[in-house]
Amino acid sequence: MDSILLIAAAVGVVALLFAGYKASFVTKQDPGNERMKEIASHIEVGAMAFLSREYKALVVFVIVLAIILAVGLGSVATAICFIAGAICSVLAGYIGMKVATKANVRTANAALESGLGKALDIAFSGGVVMGMCVVGLGIAGIALSYGITGDPTIVTGFSLGASSIALFARVGGGIYTKAADVGADLVGKVEAGIPEDDPRNPAVIADNVGDNVGDVAGMGADLFESYVGALLSVITLGVVAYGQDGINYGLLIAATGIIASIVAAFFVKGDKNPQKALNNGEYVSAAVTVAVAAVLSNNIFQSFTPFIPVITGIVVGLIVSKFTEFYTSDEHNPVQRIASESETGASTNIIAGLSVGMMSTVGPIIVIAIGIMVAFVGAGGLTESIQGLFGISLAAVGMLSTAGMTIAVDAYGPIADNAGGIAEMCELPEEVRDITDSLDSVGNTTAAIGKGFAIGSAALTALALFVSYINATGLEGIDISKPEVIAGAFIGGMLPFAFSALTMSAVGNAASAMIDEVRRQFREIPGIMEGKATPEYAKCVDISTGAALKQMVVPGMIAVIVPILVGFLLGSEALGGLQAGALITGVLMAIFMSNAGGAWDNAKKYIEGGKHGGKGSEAHKAAVTGDTVGDPFKDTSGPSLNILIKLITVVSLVFAPLFVAFGGFLL
Repeated sequence: MDSILLIAAAVGVVALLFAGYKASFVTKQDPGNERMKEIASHIEVGAMAFLSREYKALVVFVIVLAIILAVGLGSVATAICFIAGAICSVLAGYIGMKVATKANVRTANAALESGLGKALDIAFSGGVVMGMCVVGLGIAGIALSYGITGDPTIVTGFSLGASSIALFARVGGGIYTKAADVGADLVGKVEAGIPEDDPRNPAVIADNVGDNVGDVAGMGADLFESYVGALLSVITLGVVAYGQDGINYGLLIAATGIIASIVAAFFVKGDKNPQKALNNGEYVSAAVTVAVAAVLSNNIFQSFTPFIPVITGIVVGLIVSKFTEFYTSDEHNPVQRIASESETGASTNIIAGLSVGMMSTVGPIIVIAIGIMVAFVGAGGLTESIQGLFGISLAAVGMLSTAGMTIAVDAYGPIADNAGGIAEMCELPEEVRDITDSLDSVGNTTAAIGKGFAIGSAALTALALFVSYINATGLEGIDISKPEVIAGAFIGGMLPFAFSALTMSAVGNAASAMIDEVRRQFREIPGIMEGKATPEYAKCVDISTGAALKQMVVPGMIAVIVPILVGFLLGSEALGGLQAGALITGVLMAIFMSNAGGAWDNAKKYIEGGKHGGKGSEAHKAAVTGDTVGDPFKDTSGPSLNILIKLITVVSLVFAPLFVAFGGFLL
């Protein structure tokens, strides 16, 4: 095995060891009093039970698809890589969420006993475990798969396994968390008039469980498959553009990003400004990666040309994140406008939110488009096209090089949110909730930025995999004047809409069941509102779990079945059109839905902070309604679209040999 591949795998192991170190640190912290332990136990048991049931359901899917790969493609090695990718994705989500559910109560207790600095340290350490598991398993899995097989087409199986599990995890987790959230908000906040995270709300435990299964495990799986997809594209295109040097450069950048993220984790300290502390970690990891990437480019290629797309990817990621922050932060006009429109009712709130979401696509799309051109031209694409295409894959790797830190900062958010919930349910002193609220408010911003980062990386990764598909099928280009290509593009453009409709409907159905159950408990269990009776939390948890597992199947299967059907019926060029259509509308829809949802959420929080009448006002009720519309936008459908567009390209790439040999039955 090449020495660089061994180094990359070794760095992956180092990341996992660092995750183990941080997990040990979190576990050793004091979880607080018996009431805190009891509430935390409810959350942990609910979260782990959901994951266990979800993974058991996915075993059948993994086995069936592995058999198809082994028999249909005639490649047992690809099937084994597929299973390995699926297992790594499962492990990353499972370990990350296990530690997150331990970090939440310890963060709350640290806020009680030691103050903001210690609470930040524990919450961030819990996020680091998720981040390090994702990048460690990702780079080690890809490096070992390629090192053992020596064939990029076989390694596509690993990426397919990662993407398949990620889609189901994101969709299932998103349905779970939003069903609970909508039920808790509409009945608890609006109808019953009780605060968020009030222990009298029967859906409160399910809501806190949902933060973990959706925003920790789901988000981790999302970026795991982005990370793996970017590394796969570097291998498939790098070997054509520069031979082993191309592969080595991409893997070394990823390895550097991991080491930089580990170093940067020690810079996240602060007793006064959590946002500044987290930003310090991001900036340090990015700066170290940029510097080393420049040196590696000069040493490996005797040129800084391959370095240009790397820094382009990093810059594009930062700019897209800033656009996301502008459209979703209550410090800026878009969110404040939605809050203002809430004074005239829910309808104007929703109109304003839709407008903000649509307008928020403009800046990121222009930046991504410019980034694609700069990466292509900067990598020498005008002279050698394959080098320019390789540059696009390097831009994706550059953007994801510090994914360990980005995921850590993102996963910190739901841990802080859960800590606030535990503080509320356990009736801890007001100053404790003030600390957890300050951590949570930073978490809302980091989550929005993380979503922007995920969308940008999805666009570049999907494009790089699309280029790999064109290279694998031997197509010199895709002729949009051909009717089958136009047909494929229309089908691809439709898929994100159909997918979003299914996932939104799933949340609506699950939320309706949750609302009915919460109302039933308020109506039939005497003493809940007086705090004299304990709600039946487990029933609400079971409703979210059952609905998520049942309704994640159809949306998840669309991404696998439709590309295969189009490839066989209309041919490989038409399938290229499908990928292009899905990529364009998928990225637009993902930005629109994620930002609209984030803006609605923070408009509600802006009003709760005392603006436009504050809590309990008519404007607040309208904002809560808008927020419940935005919940599946930002936490179910929007983020899941990132995975949809990548899974479509990966499925197309894996089955490309069959489409070349047998595709086009109808032509």
